[in-house]
Amino acid sequence: MKIGRLVLLLTLLLVVLSGCKEAYKGNPTPKDFLGNSDADIFVLDRIVYSNAQDLEWVKELTYILGEQVGEITRKTDKARNFKSGTSNKLPVGTKIYQTDTPAYIVIVDGKEIPYLGKYEG
Repeated sequence: MKIGRLVLLLTLLLVVLSGCKEAYKGNPTPKDFLGNSDADIFVLDRIVYSNAQDLEWVKELTYILGEQVGEITRKTDKARNFKSGTSNKLPVGTKIYQTDTPAYIVIVDGKEIPYLGKYEG
């Protein structure tokens, strides 16, 4: 009788744990965005950043431009080729700056463009 309860308890525990594993998928990847032709992303330190210049609340941000935290070193539209410093639209050599807000800023042709990191959960 005790063995039956133990087996039942272990089975329930296994079901719960396997269900939790499926619920967490991690942060979005370039593949999650590149199916959309309007996607404008880059990857920095395993996080995908997406162009946020059209978001109203981002337009209203006042920020202080911080230090350079990265640079675009590769341009591709193939998700499997993305690594830190890769973009699908920004030119190679574009500098990436942090701010005192959630937005990162890139400067292209003198224009400051905000990007937001995409996180799961």
